[in-house]
Amino acid sequence: MKYIVAIIQPDRLDAVLDLLEKKEIHLVTVSTVMGRGRQKGISAVYRSVKEAGSLLKKVKLEIAVNDEFVRPTLDAIQEGARTGQVGDGKVFILDLDQCLRIRTGETGGAAIG
Repeated sequence: MKYIVAIIQPDRLDAVLDLLEKKEIHLVTVSTVMGRGRQKGISAVYRSVKEAGSLLKKVKLEIAVNDEFVRPTLDAIQEGARTGQVGDGKVFILDLDQCLRIRTGETGGAAIG
């Protein structure tokens, strides 16, 4: 099992979610976050609004998957989020030791879905 965390541009969220859905990856948590990377606070234009400052708006996706879904998940995120510009984002893959579905008490891969 893996826990995948992706930081992407807000305007790429719908494309990523559509691709994940096509690959039968349905369990996704999405958060609005702020951060910076190589832009280092450089002003950016997002949907015709100039954003200045050291932190820019981003979207964080958190996805727990069984091992056979790791590659399809990464492919969907990369395809949907890539624009070729600085700031497209990052993906982090962490080992997931255990998972518990609260409702049923299932653990491990069965609890993910």
